[in-house]
Amino acid sequence: MREELELAEAALPEFDRESFDAGHLTPVFFGSAIKEIGVTDLLDALVAFGPSPRAQAAENRTVTADEPGMTALVFKIQANMDPNHRDRIAFARICSGRLTRGMKLRHTRTGKSFAVHTPQFFFAQDRHLAEEAFAGDVVGIPNHGTLRIGDTLTEGEDIRFTGVPHFAPEILRRVRLDDAMKAKKLKQALVQLAEEGVVQLFRPQDGAPPIVGVVGTLQLDVLQARLRAEYGVGIGFDSTPFSLARWITGPRDKIEAFTASNRSAMADDLDDDPVFLATSNFMMRRTEEQNPDIRFHDIKQIGIEIG
Repeated sequence: MREELELAEAALPEFDRESFDAGHLTPVFFGSAIKEIGVTDLLDALVAFGPSPRAQAAENRTVTADEPGMTALVFKIQANMDPNHRDRIAFARICSGRLTRGMKLRHTRTGKSFAVHTPQFFFAQDRHLAEEAFAGDVVGIPNHGTLRIGDTLTEGEDIRFTGVPHFAPEILRRVRLDDAMKAKKLKQALVQLAEEGVVQLFRPQDGAPPIVGVVGTLQLDVLQARLRAEYGVGIGFDSTPFSLARWITGPRDKIEAFTASNRSAMADDLDDDPVFLATSNFMMRRTEEQNPDIRFHDIKQIGIEIG
């Protein structure tokens, strides 16, 4: 054991606080959560070395953690954490101020008021109500599809945080439903899983079956397994003639004309933003050359307009 310890000490660099804060160094802890060995050491290190809440960039300014006004950024959605209740939790990071249970916030994407009745703290499988939370805390907010990744919650200020990118998928597949009687259930399930970020969902404007986009084939396996296990929906995948997806922006009249002339290759994403589907890199370059007034994006900032 002493020899192995000497090998680890020789191979691994010493802990450096500046490198850790910059994200260049990750401490390694040895233990076993099942046997409760080393868990306390890990938690103590998080308390000792965990960086203080950092500032968060918004569209028009930077929000610092010591500001009095409460702001929060939704960075993750998780559905069916409790299969018995089909719950849906939006995880939000408090960026500034103080969140208290029951307070009413402004949902800046919709401009509507949003009441936080049952914010929750999670620790492994345990959860409990969060009576209050401060900058740097992560709270779970139960909701029924109101909140999405990239959404901003404030006490009234109309700001939207940036820095949550959505990358264009590398693999596109059409979804084939095994049982046509479950079409409505499939539609609901795909929306919920797309909101989680399991896949990207594209609805062709010509009425064709939905297309899912992923980075790797493992995501397709995860989607198929979760649909069957959590929703009781069996699906398969068919190939599509498309290999690229690009979000488009530009003058409204130019987009309308482009959409009308390329309807079979147009789709809407989860936020109803227009997406152009290209069959190849050559076709993508040709389309860009023929439409200089249209901009094609392979990255979309979630929660704010692209472009």
